[in-house]
Amino acid sequence: MDDLDCSVEQKLKGVISLLRDEAYQWWLTVRDGTPADRVTLELFKTAFKGKYVGASYMDARRKEFLNLVQGGKTVAEYEAEFLRLSRYAVGIVATKYERSVRFEDGLRDELRVLIAPQKEHDFAALVEKAKIAEEVKLTER
Repeated sequence: MDDLDCSVEQKLKGVISLLRDEAYQWWLTVRDGTPADRVTLELFKTAFKGKYVGASYMDARRKEFLNLVQGGKTVAEYEAEFLRLSRYAVGIVATKYERSVRFEDGLRDELRVLIAPQKEHDFAALVEKAKIAEEVKLTER
């Protein structure tokens, strides 16, 4: 919803339209127990996370992020997983520099040795260089 070009009210309506059965009934209860001027998208996000995304889930995703390495994944697959899980570790990768260092540390050694000397701190540029290094390694084989 954050990527849609519409008002906050429209985003809230859109999110609510996706709720089904028990989740929709839950929202009606939250909405009915809240003053109308306080029913916002932010209220929805907070209440939804509190109800359906528990602390144990968040902790498990954070640990998954902390243990994430490229392993047998391609750079593109590793990047996608890195970005998906980084949402749960915002404090750990709060800056572009921290994000780049964490990503680089998780790369396979054969790629990291090619990338590390370049001291790239821009995340997008680092990912692109890793993809190029991966292509070079594949060509060598």
